[in-house]
Amino acid sequence: MNLMRSKKIYFLISAFFLVPGMISLILFGLKLAIDFTGGSLLELHFLDEQKFANYSDENLQNNLSGFYDASVIQTAGDRKIIIKGKEIDNQKKDELVDWLSQNYGPIEVLRFETVGPTLGAELLTKTLTAILLVASIITFYVWKQFDEFKYGLCAVLAMLHDSLILIGAFSLLGHFFGVEVDALFVTALLTTLSFSIHDTIVVYDRIRELKRKHARFSFEQIANAAVLETLGRSINNSMTIIIMLLALAILGGSSIHWFVIALLIGSISGTYSSTFTAVPLLLVIDEWTQKKGKIK
Repeated sequence: MNLMRSKKIYFLISAFFLVPGMISLILFGLKLAIDFTGGSLLELHFLDEQKFANYSDENLQNNLSGFYDASVIQTAGDRKIIIKGKEIDNQKKDELVDWLSQNYGPIEVLRFETVGPTLGAELLTKTLTAILLVASIITFYVWKQFDEFKYGLCAVLAMLHDSLILIGAFSLLGHFFGVEVDALFVTALLTTLSFSIHDTIVVYDRIRELKRKHARFSFEQIANAAVLETLGRSINNSMTIIIMLLALAILGGSSIHWFVIALLIGSISGTYSSTFTAVPLLLVIDEWTQKKGKIK
């Protein structure tokens, strides 16, 4: 069974998920949370259960429209609401809580955070720096471990593939469903890089072992054998993570819902790319270098 004969199909599957997200990213960008743009977050606990019975996010949004510009209102648990919007001070916050109390009864303030635009810009810069730094270190590490630059290059390209799928997915979610990208998304994005590279290195290590044992076979045959030997292990390991994340996505609180969805997308993409992106890319580059050598 030669899985590596279908390299073009695997690349088309990747393009099917990559292209819509990249188009959305170019046209609409990402819907940034206050972590990046600056603003205030207010988490409230409504104590009067009877008055809260008629609550809805839409109703609260309408009531707030003339008093405070809230960009996001979400339920965070039993009678707990998170309001995100433009930056306000403590005095304005107290006025807002008093105003809401008149409509919904007594309210307990659980959390109040304000992020200035300078801190938001700094976080965005650090995020991009972290991604570039991780990619550079992984490229160098894999290159040195396998003694060939193509291994490091393909591992990082597969990692970039997973990152772009995740970013593109959240661009679409942000445009159609108002999902924001916050600091938790950055955590999920960096975690996705580890999902991606872990299984890729396992496959590459098996390729290296088989090359030493069976030097007479072609590189495609060796790569295909390595994939077949590691595919079951990779899927089994990933399924344990995916099942746990699915349970969290269904049963977990709304405050971590999109963080879990980001991890879920990243883990599925990372499982796929380690076998069906990283290895085909390695074969394509190997074929290209072989042809280049023959021409010379």
